[in-house]
Amino acid sequence: MITVLIAGGGTGGHVFPMIAVGDAVRAAARDEEARVVYVGTARGIEVRVMGERGDELELLHVLPLRGGGLSGFVRGAARAGRVLPEARRLVERLDARVVLSLGGYAGGPVSLAARSLGVPVAILEPNSVLGLSNRLLSPLVDRAYIAFPEAARALRPSTVRLFGVPLRRAFARAPYAPREGRLSLLVLGGSQGALALNDVVPRAIAQGRGRGLDIEVVHQTGRDREASVRSLYAELGLSDRARVVPFIDDVAEALAAADVVIARAGASTLAELCAVGRPSILIPYPFAADDHQMKNAQSLERASAAVAIAQADATEARLAGELARLAAAPALRARMADAAAAFGTPDAAARVAADLLELARAPRHRALRFPIGGGRAQRAAEEAPRGAARRGAATPGAALGWEEAG
Repeated sequence: MITVLIAGGGTGGHVFPMIAVGDAVRAAARDEEARVVYVGTARGIEVRVMGERGDELELLHVLPLRGGGLSGFVRGAARAGRVLPEARRLVERLDARVVLSLGGYAGGPVSLAARSLGVPVAILEPNSVLGLSNRLLSPLVDRAYIAFPEAARALRPSTVRLFGVPLRRAFARAPYAPREGRLSLLVLGGSQGALALNDVVPRAIAQGRGRGLDIEVVHQTGRDREASVRSLYAELGLSDRARVVPFIDDVAEALAAADVVIARAGASTLAELCAVGRPSILIPYPFAADDHQMKNAQSLERASAAVAIAQADATEARLAGELARLAAAPALRARMADAAAAFGTPDAAARVAADLLELARAPRHRALRFPIGGGRAQRAAEEAPRGAARRGAATPGAALGWEEAG
């Protein structure tokens, strides 16, 4: 039996690619039995999503390195020191043959523990800019699976595989038949919703209706936010034109039914709309690490597949104007849909899975010596970020890292 550990989690941007790769590993193993075990934390949606699926999920108690300043970084790194022995025991107990990290809270400790045992390690970076965890792990990995060519600049060329973002099997190119003057709009704020989109999009639709646009909308609000958004649509007189839901289970079907998508610019969201092939208005989350969502959106805009608008500029008037422009130009929407589809990589999960299994079958590396022992690891984790902060940079051994998905 080949055991593959897939570590990461937090938001849908990590969890759904993890699941896509895991399913593809089982399919690609064929005659060999492949065991897929996910590693995450109780903080992320993986507990709910993978619990509903019946997947094997191991939990580590780790903290974010980003978002809390230097003190938060030190606390997170100290926690990493305490978690590393547990992560190493986990890798040994499961007899893992390969580890894939998508970053997130759990990716760093599991990857370092695996590398200390000589187990091959791969990272998957779905964004155009490497996340903190993947940057710190990159000198140690055998493979770096990426979706945007820009991400390769920070990686060893021999490790890079430009495969795209792994998606579940439901995502595939859907025919696009644009209609003049009428729009079926889909609003996606990510798995947790987006407060800014929840407020401005209904008002933009109302303004567009005032200009004579025929717009109907399916609006994913995020859990526990649908009541306020539904009330806003009712206040604007749009109840009969809006279907408001907290979460869309079949995103592929919703994308196929849409004429235009308004969304954040997380890598998984973009991969899904490109796999189906739909024009979009992208409003990146402005606080994403290293502004990676804006860079993702600009990459699609350069290819004429999307319109990228900074959140500060995404007023109801600007959005209403963009919707009016797209509604009046079905040929433009068709070209945008084709350009988006050219970015699509519906076979990414299968390609990643096949390569992971090759790594799993290869001989193990020589074990590396890391200070993985309670007190030593904790002291190393506490001291290294302080030294890195004095030097103005973090080192791979310092952070042991992970980050929250944007």
